[in-house]
Amino acid sequence: MLVILCPGQGSQKPGFLNEWLELPQYRTQLEEFSETISLDLIKHGTLSDEETIRDTAVAQPLIVAASIASANLLNLKNVSGVAGHSVGELSAASLAGIISNNEAMQLVNVRAKAMAKAAASSEQSMAAILGGDQDTVIAKLTGLGLSGANYNGAGQIVAAGSKSGIQELVSSPPEGAKVIPLSVAGAFHTEFMAPAVEELEAFTKTLTVSDPQLSIWSNQAGQQVTSGSEFINLLVGQVANSVRWDLCMSAMVAAGVTGVIEVSPAGTLAGLAKRGMPGVEIVALKSPADLEVANSLIERLGK
Repeated sequence: MLVILCPGQGSQKPGFLNEWLELPQYRTQLEEFSETISLDLIKHGTLSDEETIRDTAVAQPLIVAASIASANLLNLKNVSGVAGHSVGELSAASLAGIISNNEAMQLVNVRAKAMAKAAASSEQSMAAILGGDQDTVIAKLTGLGLSGANYNGAGQIVAAGSKSGIQELVSSPPEGAKVIPLSVAGAFHTEFMAPAVEELEAFTKTLTVSDPQLSIWSNQAGQQVTSGSEFINLLVGQVANSVRWDLCMSAMVAAGVTGVIEVSPAGTLAGLAKRGMPGVEIVALKSPADLEVANSLIERLGK
């Protein structure tokens, strides 16, 4: 059983689209997506600097566009399932046939702007915590008024909350853990994002939603979801709640997944899978050169 993994925010690097845009089909799709949301994705994926593409309003549409376009270069008819991390759930929804490609781009455009607006309402930040006992880490976060935003498995939790709380966490890490501040402007997947949830709920009423044609797992608790409308509701609420990627990986292993392909901009989820999904074959689409080995894996392990 082979599953496509769709990355979340933070995976993008300056110029990461350069090689991909040499492929006519990929370029055409990026041009279409750019027109759909009135944002020059090609410019941002080739010329924009790190600070620009870190902006939530740019980063999220760029990642979803890149993920969908690279996935569509694969032999998807033999893929069994899909899962996305955070904003990657929108890419996953598109690949599973829950919403169309263009609707996914419209939705991520609304999501990105709403989250950027919520982040600007106060001083917020995030930090990655590596190692330490999970209960000890969570107790530390609670004491500082912070939340566990991403449970990424393999001993990695991303904390989020007030900028002052994150600064205190960095200066006084939980016992046995290392804390790395992240270059983000918001406390994503916490109550700080509640205003964004309201905007997204309103917009999703305009979408044409179908039930998934592939197995798909939710960030809420790693559960497999068979209703398209339920999945959309969950990904909207997930904006202000923790991403349980650890549970997604466990559920995929339990379901018999034997191979995963992380689509562009790849690397982060493949790295987590190496530690959290032992024995599973992994391919990361870091460049077009990886397409051949990815399609070979689909041929061997696909349905």
